[in-house]
Amino acid sequence: MKPITVTDDSFEKDILLSGKLSLIDFWAVWCGPCKAIAPIIEEIANEYDGKVLVGKVDVDENNQVAMKYGVRAIPTLIIFKGGQEVDRIMGNTQKQNIVQRIQKFF
Repeated sequence: MKPITVTDDSFEKDILLSGKLSLIDFWAVWCGPCKAIAPIIEEIANEYDGKVLVGKVDVDENNQVAMKYGVRAIPTLIIFKGGQEVDRIMGNTQKQNIVQRIQKFF
């Protein structure tokens, strides 16, 4: 399963109202660290398919959601549960760190 593409228009329906534990990657095409972390995000989407909704928000095309959540640097990963932000990881990080942070919310 690949991460879903989330937009300003779809964010509320896809993430906040889904009721699912979600990991959202705020990124941009030109961002080197975003490219570096992208394969990790894909691995997590595959390994946690059915348990965690993994999505990507391109901040250049969807800046309303990024502004609403105060995303000032990318990549920023935000974990949502029950429609609320429950954790945030900023910058390029190791897969193990992301997985540990997600598993706290199972």
